[in-house]
Amino acid sequence: MTDGSQTALLSVAQMTEADRAAIAAGIPGSVLMQNAGEAVAREMTRRWSPRAVTVLCGPGNNGGDGFVVAVALAQAGWPVRVAALGHENLRGDARLHAARWSGNVEAVTPAAIDGAALVVDALFGSGLSRALDGEVLATLGAAAQRALPLVAVDVPSGVMGDTGASLGAAPAACTVTFARKKRGHALLPGRELCGDIVVADIGIPASALESLSIDCWENDPALWRAQLPQTKLSSNKYTRGHALLCGGYPMTGAARMAARAAARVGAGLTTIAVPEAAFSLYASALTSIMVQPLAAGGLTLLLSDPRFTAFLIGPGAGVSDATRDNALAMLRTARPVLLDADAISVFASRTAELAQAIRGPCVMTPHDGEFARLFDPRGDKLTRARAAARQSGAVIVLKGADSVIAAADGRAIINTNAPASLATAGSGDVLGGLILGLLAQGMDAFLAAAAGVWMHGAAAAAFGPGLLAEDLPDLMPAVLRALAHE
Repeated sequence: MTDGSQTALLSVAQMTEADRAAIAAGIPGSVLMQNAGEAVAREMTRRWSPRAVTVLCGPGNNGGDGFVVAVALAQAGWPVRVAALGHENLRGDARLHAARWSGNVEAVTPAAIDGAALVVDALFGSGLSRALDGEVLATLGAAAQRALPLVAVDVPSGVMGDTGASLGAAPAACTVTFARKKRGHALLPGRELCGDIVVADIGIPASALESLSIDCWENDPALWRAQLPQTKLSSNKYTRGHALLCGGYPMTGAARMAARAAARVGAGLTTIAVPEAAFSLYASALTSIMVQPLAAGGLTLLLSDPRFTAFLIGPGAGVSDATRDNALAMLRTARPVLLDADAISVFASRTAELAQAIRGPCVMTPHDGEFARLFDPRGDKLTRARAAARQSGAVIVLKGADSVIAAADGRAIINTNAPASLATAGSGDVLGGLILGLLAQGMDAFLAAAAGVWMHGAAAAAFGPGLLAEDLPDLMPAVLRALAHE
């Protein structure tokens, strides 16, 4: 995996450690706070002309940032009101910056935002772990009800920095965070509540960030572009990998879309193995995809052919003993295997059996319902996906608008580029095919999963409204072209 320092997603504890390391390196905390507040003010003046603004300040360092914002905007000629919660008890750097505000300080109530055209939420940062209540909840609720644009400092108050869960947050038009995004900026509902996310440099040195043990990233081509399969002049269809899928019957569309996706993403050869009764249906609908009719027990013979370099089973396969047996046969080869849909569900309550059968690279792509049939569904999405990867030994792609790709060693990537149009029948089958095609070409399972998820989202975003899953495979050449040019 290439350097992903710019796309690192920090935990709340890691951000705290980065601040401490910066201070230890000689940068005063008051300077970091000054830089943070001024970064928020700059973003506001970039987006809006001067207008009445109320800055809501909390009882900690987030509130200190807010006082810096208030001073900076007032000096720039903006009409500013400040409402604060417990500002009399502020300490350290926050107290220092609060003392620089010469205006009145009101209580945090809905009345404090009367007449405001903008609201700055500097109440609580990403480390909050309790639900909002009382006047704070009422004031933020009033801002939302009045449709006032809200600018959040670090995160909207009430969004948990590690999980993205909401404890009463009001949606922001813009969130300014510092140094790097936190995990809650990428996970839902936090990502949606943040609005536009701006990451500001506040002077934390690179050495302070490099000292952290980063194990979570926002999905970006910078993480895996260098590992994408490369086609050489000397390449041929065999050197580009041979993908094998098990096709279902009578549900045939899912496997056909997956196969076309595998071919479009670069697999040199793609074969669908299908029941004999379905052979004519598949063969008449596919041209460049080969169709292999299977008699009883025929899959074992196919799997013995070493020229097949990766396998996929699940789309349209049916929840049956035959599907489970075929999945286990694929896993016994120790070659890369992707399990999706029905091939996940057939192991319901048999997680240990599945884990013991995994001998080589394996990717599973469950949605929440399929996930809960095998793994503990409690907890936040990132924690659940990581636990499932450790338990199974597979790369887990826990699908959704904030898909989490987790490896057994604890690494995780959160995807943020998937548009709402991907919520359409068959899109998951295409995703499985994309990852299969990359696996067949020899790409590492964790990075292949991340790349496939990102390409899936990029293709859908480029197409726009009206997307059908069957459109996705033919959008891949443009995505691959753009990646190559970058």
